[in-house]
Amino acid sequence: MRSIWKGAISFGLVTIPVKLYSATEQRDVSFNQVHREDAGRIRYRRMCTVCGNEVPYSDIAKGYELPSGEVVVLTDEDFADLPLSTSRAIEVLEFVPLEHVDPIFFARSYYLEPDTTGLKPYVLLREALEESGKIAIVKLALRQRESLATLRVRDGVFVLETMLWPDEIREADFEFLQEDVDVRPQELKMAGSLIDSMSGEFQPDQYHDAYREALEQVIEAKVEGREVVQPEGVAEEEGAVVDLMAALRASVEAAKKGRGEAVESPESDQTEGAGETGEGPSGKPAAKRKTPARKASTRKTSARKTAAGEGSERSSSERRKARESA
Repeated sequence: MRSIWKGAISFGLVTIPVKLYSATEQRDVSFNQVHREDAGRIRYRRMCTVCGNEVPYSDIAKGYELPSGEVVVLTDEDFADLPLSTSRAIEVLEFVPLEHVDPIFFARSYYLEPDTTGLKPYVLLREALEESGKIAIVKLALRQRESLATLRVRDGVFVLETMLWPDEIREADFEFLQEDVDVRPQELKMAGSLIDSMSGEFQPDQYHDAYREALEQVIEAKVEGREVVQPEGVAEEEGAVVDLMAALRASVEAAKKGRGEAVESPESDQTEGAGETGEGPSGKPAAKRKTPARKASTRKTSARKTAAGEGSERSSSERRKARESA
């Protein structure tokens, strides 16, 4: 790696000379714009819209357009006179817990390597910062721009992450936030079950860029003159799911099957909570169960037969008594 900036960490009265390196890199497949007919590169010329001449890079300055349409031209000398107190220093402002910093503030990540003369104070600050369990809020000037940043330890190296200023974070002003959406307890419980079934330890190595791999296969096929086919593992999008509870339940079952866990019977989820709310799993009123009438009918028939038998016995006895008295 090649350092892109040199300066020093200013920690109270302690100065730690360091070099700055980009900690990340984009792995996107890059393309050039070319002429479709002969693959010639497309070049752009810097043309002035006033005089119509091509302008060399050395004659290009920065211009700020006013609301009136007029342009204020700024030169390198104008930027050099700006009061950047942290032009070559990473000034430690305070130490805070990491969870106090919203990740939306983070912009880019850099590694800090100590210079030979700054090795011992570098290690000292690193060890003290790790023991504290906190991160440092710092300020520095990078690429003619003053930025806030955080300083933390990762794998024994200081990682500096530049931050956006508070007025650069847009407000999440959406109309749906004003709507009153009713979430039923059964849906919330099922969503929690889905989160639990999909929870685990973060292992970044298990993820990969499927689009980039597929694009590289297409390029390789083009180079070798093979037929370009659809890469394996590309799933088609499914239609929209209407029943939220059914979708959640199916997701939980799929997640458990993927982990080799036993899947509970869906009947237990459907009946659970229905007695308390009077609703079924889909939000409709639960149907009342009717008691089967077959046994009751059987009992009535038996009673009628018994009564008829007793009545026939009484009538026979009365007829015998009448004959004897005659």
